[in-house]
Amino acid sequence: MKIVIAGAGEVGSHLARLLSRENQDIIVIDEDPVKIERLDSSCNLLANIGSPTSVSVIRDAIGGYCDLFIAVTPEETSNVVACTLAKNLGAQKTVARIDNYEFMESGNARLFASIGIDAMIYPEFLSAREILKSLQRNWVRNWFELHDGELIVVGVKIRDNSEIAGKSLRELSSANHFYHVSAIKRNQETIIPGGNDSVRPNDIIYFTTTREHIEGLRKICGKVKHDIRKVLIMGGSRIAVRLISMAGDNYRFRIIEQDRQRCEELAAKCPDARITHGDARNIDILLEEGITEMDAFVALTNSSETNILTSLSAKEYGVKKTIAEVEDIQFISQAENLNIGTIINKKLLASGKIFQMLLDADVESSKFMALADADVAEIEVKPGAKVTKAAVKDLGLSRDMTIAGLIRDGRGMLVSGQTMIQAGDHVLVFCLANTIHKIERLFN
Repeated sequence: MKIVIAGAGEVGSHLARLLSRENQDIIVIDEDPVKIERLDSSCNLLANIGSPTSVSVIRDAIGGYCDLFIAVTPEETSNVVACTLAKNLGAQKTVARIDNYEFMESGNARLFASIGIDAMIYPEFLSAREILKSLQRNWVRNWFELHDGELIVVGVKIRDNSEIAGKSLRELSSANHFYHVSAIKRNQETIIPGGNDSVRPNDIIYFTTTREHIEGLRKICGKVKHDIRKVLIMGGSRIAVRLISMAGDNYRFRIIEQDRQRCEELAAKCPDARITHGDARNIDILLEEGITEMDAFVALTNSSETNILTSLSAKEYGVKKTIAEVEDIQFISQAENLNIGTIINKKLLASGKIFQMLLDADVESSKFMALADADVAEIEVKPGAKVTKAAVKDLGLSRDMTIAGLIRDGRGMLVSGQTMIQAGDHVLVFCLANTIHKIERLFN
């Protein structure tokens, strides 16, 4: 596929790296030669230096046709203009990053389609949705559903109190058949585990299971569900406003915001939330706002360091669930190793959503999750594929991959060594980064 990306910031750069690993034909446009040079040296792509709203620059990049045009500059207006121009210059499908939730309302879709915008990505909405998931399922770090929840992947941090801590996967598989340990994140490395690998305290384990076994999985992990009602938010960002709007009456929110003018705006936008003007880095302010009585703490300032440190403070005061926005991508692995709960990064969420939109159109593979150095893919098995020739244990699969589960006739099921994969199955595969194309050959 030929894909043009307007904007070489963090979203565009991350997306370009993901797509270049998929051997797509990538062209990136940006006015900043430093960003272009940095990206061009690390990815297999073409780069054009120029304005994403220039007719001549877009015409040169598209060359009369492209399958997908993605505008992810920091400026919403530029993204809208770029997509409109691209559509009229030959782009088959366009995607624009936006900052205004009103654009996302269903009644406006036809309006934007009429001016050449096929889809829109609102990173703050994606972030708020992830935070809401974390408040609802507060014992997990990550939660992903496949085929309307027929298969579920959960990321859980293992503590000393877990009954599976210290045990090898071989021991666990002989005793428990309702989950599959699909990946282990240990320190800053992602491991595709085998039978001799073991689960250690402080590992983040990615389990694949089915909906009816979620409760059993929670118990063996030693996790307790908490009834979350009182939520303290640090930072009155657009994410905070969207979160409160989406949450309805299920939670009681308090916001601490440092900017007085923003506090006045928040009072109008979030009338049911309590707004406090102050600096949440000040422990006295946290105590005055009842941090010791809160069920959850959400840090949404524009400083990753502040969000990490205040989340640690909230944990020390006994808050059960903490969520931190960490926008500096290089901090994410370090933050995950700390005791701060769920990490939110709107750039990764936005690029992941666009990546999913792209691969949904590809019948060969539909990737729905990306770890730091591993991928997860749903792959449809073709008639006569190699994986249909023998039981899973006899396929001689690489250590770089594991088959975690499959969807057959619309129903989810886990995979064991005895499983015979059939043509038409949708198979869930965990694999190390850059190996997905080798693995797809087994299924085609």
